Amino acid sequence: TGSNDEIDELGKSINLMSQKLEGTIKQLRSSNIELERDIEEKSKIDEMRKQFISDVSHELKTPIALIQGYAEGLVENVNADDESRKYYAEVILDESNKMDKLVRLELRRLEYGKREFNNDTFNICELIQEVIRKCNVMLEEKGIKEVRFEADKKVNVYADEFYIEQAFTNYFTNAIKHTKEANGEPCIEIKLKEDKEKH
Repeated sequence: TGSNDEIDELGKSINLMSQKLEGTIKQLRSSNIELERDIEEKSKIDEMRKQFISDVSHELKTPIALIQGYAEGLVENVNADDESRKYYAEVILDESNKMDKLVRLELRRLEYGKREFNNDTFNICELIQEVIRKCNVMLEEKGIKEVRFEADKKVNVYADEFYIEQAFTNYFTNAIKHTKEANGEPCIEIKLKEDKEKH
């Protein structure tokens, strides 16, 4: 009222309290938004960690199985000739290097949120033949004596050889695990099919 009486002073106090309360509410809202962002970010990081552990665990199963199989072969002296022993040791070394590379690539993906591909041209038939050769110890364990594949073809593809090998190895080892008998003998057949609509 401008009369400086008690009611006027009370009005001023209420207005001041109202302004302070409004400022406090704004600050709380801002803090809440920030807290929600932090919780969401932490939840995303936790989810990414879980996914990373799941992916890496799955991808490491095959190289570990190959390393174990070839290491057992060396210990039990399955092949006495030097060339075979050298090949067994090379597979163990190659698969352990792949495990190392895989973990580093997956950690990089976790850090940057995406995979990086190093595409190049290579003969996919040679790659498939090498995977079959490496998985020989797993084929023997399952009693699979025949893998049908036209290995003499030359089919060049442009892709990341490391990831293509990883993908094919996953398919092939799954085939080994789930192979059923055909005409009394378990057999795996691999076919290449050209799809002109896909590039």
